Amino acid sequence: MSTFRAAIAAAVIVLGAAAPTRATETLRLDDAFQRVIQSHPELAVLRYREASLRAQVEQAAQSAPLQLGASAENVLGSGTASGVSGAELTVSLASVLERGGKRAARVALAEQHYRGLDLQREAKQLDLLAEVARRYLDVAAARALSVLAQQDVAQRQRAAAATSMRVAAGGAPESVRLAAQAAVTRAQGALSRAELAQAASIRRLALLWGEHDPHYAIVSGELTALPPVRDYTSLIARLAASPELRRFASEARLREARLQLARSARSSDMQWQLGVRRLEVDNDWGLVGSLLIPFGNAERARPGISAAEADLSALDLEREGQTRTLETTLLEVAAQIEMAVAEARHIDDALLPLLQQAEQAAERAYRTGALSHLEWAQLQSEITASQRDRLHASIAAHRGLIDLQRLTGESLLPASTPSKESQP
Repeated sequence: MSTFRAAIAAAVIVLGAAAPTRATETLRLDDAFQRVIQSHPELAVLRYREASLRAQVEQAAQSAPLQLGASAENVLGSGTASGVSGAELTVSLASVLERGGKRAARVALAEQHYRGLDLQREAKQLDLLAEVARRYLDVAAARALSVLAQQDVAQRQRAAAATSMRVAAGGAPESVRLAAQAAVTRAQGALSRAELAQAASIRRLALLWGEHDPHYAIVSGELTALPPVRDYTSLIARLAASPELRRFASEARLREARLQLARSARSSDMQWQLGVRRLEVDNDWGLVGSLLIPFGNAERARPGISAAEADLSALDLEREGQTRTLETTLLEVAAQIEMAVAEARHIDDALLPLLQQAEQAAERAYRTGALSHLEWAQLQSEITASQRDRLHASIAAHRGLIDLQRLTGESLLPASTPSKESQP
């Protein structure tokens, strides 16, 4: 399993009891991938584009057509040429003899367009599958936030119950009980919003394959697991496999084919004609033929050749510019993952243990009357906020890992999944 797939498998959440759902079908990440591959219109368009480019290759391989001609001379004139009795009829075949390898150059250019479509398909599929993974992660994140909201409601209810007992015993005024109940109500409102966000995230995911009323449950996993922090130098070495950089090799072949086609225009094509003429005066037949060769083609082809050479020469600079842009983006994504992982570990190792110990001590102190409800509630709020910060840091790390995999061009599909669909 690739790093991406392992990260996404870890990104699906179950931190406690799942929020209520109307789901009737379990949706795995692989299922979502396949639904998009089979139904997304942007991939379907590429399949029809492939058929179009294949037809263009066949068209480029065609030779110049034969032309059948007929002509009549010495008709409808005066004297011996009056009427049609003195007509001379000619039937001929004509065509163009292409020189300079024009046909081969046309075929080579069309074939390069056709071959380049595979790379376009791969890049588009990677973009779509990365978006599937992000939206799947959003569903997992929404579930986790819902679980945190449930936990917050539970601890607020526990505090409210303790406050009610203290008020009943005369140890606190009624306002304290009402404040505790207000905190419960606020937490319940946050839970309701989290559940609505979860339903919206599922609908947003299902829209990728055109479904508007989804009823899914996602596979349970652990979002708390953090992705590994990868070395930036090793990541740079993987950039060469990205579709964005691999396309330059395909583009180089395409521009070389265009240059060859432009150079082939320096050779003049010959127009030939061959036919048979009937000589009415002598009642005989004779062969007629012609050959036309235009001059000045080399000079007329020079601007096109210069333009094609300039385009080819500029490709190295274009590749260098794209490489620097990708390296910058890669650095930002790698730094995002590293910072998110560092923040999550700090919360796990240092902050949360202290806050949890302080909250437990505050609860004991409150029950004995040594602490106010406000101080205990403040610690509960800090624990909830820290848990939410920990969750957001983990989400950021996993989202960065998705972007990292997309940048380096790693496959998002299992090895057994075909990357190319059947033709229409």
